[in-house]
Amino acid sequence: MQRKISRLVILATGFLAFAASAGPRSELFGLHLSGDAANPRLVMDLNTPASHTLFALENPPRIVVDLHDTHVNMGAVRMPGSQGPVARIRTANRDNGDARVVLDLSAPAKARSFLVPADGNAGHRLIVDIGSGKKKAPIVSATPAAIRGRDLVIAIDAGHGGKDPGATGRSGTREKDVALQIARRLAKQIDAEPGMRSYLTRDGDYFLSLRQRIQRARQNRADLFVSIHADAFKNRKARGSSVYVLSPRGATDEAARWLAERENSADLVGGVSLDDKDAMLASVLLDLSQSAAIDASTHVADQVLTHLSGLGRVHRKSVQKAGFVVLKSPDIPSILIETAFISNPSEEKLLRNRKHQERLASAITRGVRNYFITNPPPGTLLASGQTGSGGPVEHVIVRGDTLSDIASRYSVSLRALRRHNGIKGDRIRIGQVLQIPRSAGS
Repeated sequence: MQRKISRLVILATGFLAFAASAGPRSELFGLHLSGDAANPRLVMDLNTPASHTLFALENPPRIVVDLHDTHVNMGAVRMPGSQGPVARIRTANRDNGDARVVLDLSAPAKARSFLVPADGNAGHRLIVDIGSGKKKAPIVSATPAAIRGRDLVIAIDAGHGGKDPGATGRSGTREKDVALQIARRLAKQIDAEPGMRSYLTRDGDYFLSLRQRIQRARQNRADLFVSIHADAFKNRKARGSSVYVLSPRGATDEAARWLAERENSADLVGGVSLDDKDAMLASVLLDLSQSAAIDASTHVADQVLTHLSGLGRVHRKSVQKAGFVVLKSPDIPSILIETAFISNPSEEKLLRNRKHQERLASAITRGVRNYFITNPPPGTLLASGQTGSGGPVEHVIVRGDTLSDIASRYSVSLRALRRHNGIKGDRIRIGQVLQIPRSAGS
């Protein structure tokens, strides 16, 4: 989606070129292997946070990490020895200004990465966890002609963390804990979806500022940002889920901030730098990017809310708008989900329940999947049709739905929708699950 917005901006102006971040270069000055033989962990020490790309290659098997705009301090880095599937580690400074770290493997292995911010005990670190098993890391072919698409990246943000516990329920349940548990379950389900992969902004109990969360999503080139929370209210009877997108006021405030700071900001709008544009052009570009992101956010949120309503009562029956900071990325569609009221004793109990957490994650995954199947960003595996059939597009009937409205929402014919679901008339019931045909002729 971020790349789709980039193309929209470029087409609108006709002459803009993609620009790189103007931020300072990072330095890789340390490499360490920890963990056990079955699940080794590579820790990379950095002087500043660095965006990166992780992928795998075959014949022979290896995992590659490209640290963008980063330099390897060859005098400081000492190569760790072998451990588990990691037979050897190599580093190089590339001509394009990136640093490359290659893990030569004795057998194919899966891998995932995440950034850890500096704290009182250590500096910035990039962590790569390697696991043995049959499932491989995402593969990028060494032959450019064979590359036909990429995975969608879903950034999953577990609210609060570290010194910020969030809301606390009557029984002592902390919002930061259940948010992380649900986020991890959601990440696992997203990773199981063909053509999608997850990125957790935090995968532990540590504090991140609100803008650090946005920055991490952007560094990992997220197509969607999903923030997980648990609501609280003084009335303990309040209950149900809610889904939020950025409000017009929030968008206006963020636009003003970006335009005021554009010359000193390393951030990009849809991949296009604002720092070398005049004030009028920068304002137009930002407005285009924000409008596209908010429109996409609203459609994703509507899908997610529809599926959450299948779990029970929702607090708000329509998508809500607010000025939450984590929703303010002008180039990444972003939604915030209040999964339940932790202040409600019965919902607090549900939030601690593993099965309910799985159901919440499943509802969110179905909503995200349904949106992207019908709106695949160009250049993705979903757009190219290489993911196979994947999961079906589903719609859970809620109060007020009609077959004609549903057909219009998914851009299919009413006749195809009826035939696909064996419906002869117009009668539907709340809670009924419809399978959406992939085309009007299905």
